[in-house]
Order: sequence, then structure tokens, then C-alpha cells
Amino acid sequence: MGARHFLDLSDAGGDALAAMLNDAIDRKGARKSWPKGKADADAPLAGHVLAMIFEKSSTRTRVSFDIAMRQLGGSAIVMESGSMQLGRGESIADTARVLSRMVDAIMIRTDDHAKVEEMARHASVPVINGLTDASHPCQIVADLLTIIEHGKALPGLELAWLGDGNNVLHSILEAAGIFKFNVRVATPAGFEPEAAFVEAARAGGATITLTQDAQAAARDADVIVTDTWVSMGQENAASKIAAMQPFQVNDALMALAKPEADFLHCLPAHVGDEVTQSVIEGPQSRVFDEAENRIHAQKSVLLWAFGKL
Repeated sequence: MGARHFLDLSDAGGDALAAMLNDAIDRKGARKSWPKGKADADAPLAGHVLAMIFEKSSTRTRVSFDIAMRQLGGSAIVMESGSMQLGRGESIADTARVLSRMVDAIMIRTDDHAKVEEMARHASVPVINGLTDASHPCQIVADLLTIIEHGKALPGLELAWLGDGNNVLHSILEAAGIFKFNVRVATPAGFEPEAAFVEAARAGGATITLTQDAQAAARDADVIVTDTWVSMGQENAASKIAAMQPFQVNDALMALAKPEADFLHCLPAHVGDEVTQSVIEGPQSRVFDEAENRIHAQKSVLLWAFGKL
């Protein structure tokens, strides 16, 4: 059997994702008040090393994977693409083969999803998608964990997405098909998510609604989610921001959702653009719980990739 890669949520499937979420809840609860760098009691990845390749800048992904490995008893090596041979033209295939001889797993955060797929094709150790332009599965494991922690069941959940049909939304749609929750996607014309993700979610039993009406999407939602309107490296920012203005998550929009609705944002946020200060700092905001949960989600992703879940 080949290495277990985690390039998208579908690579694991529903049973494995449910096991990851349960494991994350248990491990998080078991280490309350512990120092962040102290290893879990069982240290299941003692002696294991994760190589982290960054072609895009990062705060949460970098720190959460590093701390996740420490808490699991292992260690991590940070590799910036510009300071390794990858940045001087060495192929992804050769990089994958070399690193597979030196480390136990590879996490890569990059632009083109094809790079992660090529890494996985040539690596003999697990490869984990830390973010691509197509998807962000590790983020969504943390989001699902946050939703569950705040008392909401995933099946039948009504989630509203406001703004750009981007990589984070693609992974939310994947999760919706797996866990049978519904997503109302409100985007400006021309900024819808990729059709393949919508169709797969619907095939999995989720109701996916595409609209250009932000208020209709938000009404009676259990969770409202947004993200930055302009991703790293995107051009034509001014025209895109102008098109996105009606999709800002503000107090009026949150008031349309259920009274106990949660607000999520994967951060970093451009406060005043996709979300107002009053919402992101308000009582319904879970963004810092969500950010912390990247550690606990990453731990469970790693354990699954290593065949320990």
C-alpha cells in the first residue's frame, strides 16, 4: 500500500474525517492548561520528522504544523522555496524523492494544485496539502472542529458563504457532500466556485444554493463564513473589491442569521472589507477558536496520514 496523502478531504473520506474530529476533541481536552510545546502523553509520532515547504507566506499553517508535530512527539523542518533547490529549478519530482529518503512526511503550501499532486505522485511518504489555489482541506478540518465545539451537528447544518468562490469554499463544499450539510453560496457574478466542487457536493447529498443575494444566503443560517476577497498574488484587486462590496459580513447581515449563529473566517482578515470590526470582534465570532484549532486539526490529519487513526 502506498503512502496516505491528504490533498483534499475526499482523500480521507467521511469515516476517517469523523475519526479525525473525534481524536482532535479528545487530544485537545486532554492537554488543557499544558505548555504548548509539551508532548501528548502517548507521543505517537516520537522520532518522526515533517518537512514543511512554503511557496506562500504563512502564519497559522506554519505554526500549527510545527506545534502539532511537537505535541505528537515529533519535529518539523521549515523550508522556504526560495532558499532550497526547488527555487533554483530542481523538479518537484526530484524534491519529492529526495525528501522521502530524509523525512517521514511532507507538507507543502503553494499555488498550483498540480504541484501538490506531482509531489504526491513521486513521494514515498505522506504528502499533505497546506494550501493550494484549488483547496484548503486542513483549514476546513479546523472549521468543522470549531462548529462542533460550539454545539452544532454537521448533518443538516445550514452554512452561508459570502464573497469569493475560492479554495476555502471548495473545501467547505467537499465537506458538505461528505457530512450532508447545506451551503448557500452568495458571490458576485463571475466569482462562483468551480462547478466540479458544487456537483460533487450535490452528488453527496448536500443542498448547494448559488445566489447573488447576500441577504438570502444569510437568512436563518447556522454558520456564516467569509474570507479575504483578494488572495495572495491575485491581480485586478480594485475591480474585484468593488464587485464584492455587497457581500460584506456586517451586523445587518448577521442579524438575518439564527441568533446563535457562529461567524468564521480563516484569517488573516481585511477588516472593513469582507467583514466589519463589530462582527469579527463580536460575541458570535469564533475566529480565534478556529485559528487555535488548526493545531488540533493538523495533529489528527498527521496521525491519519501516518496510519495511526
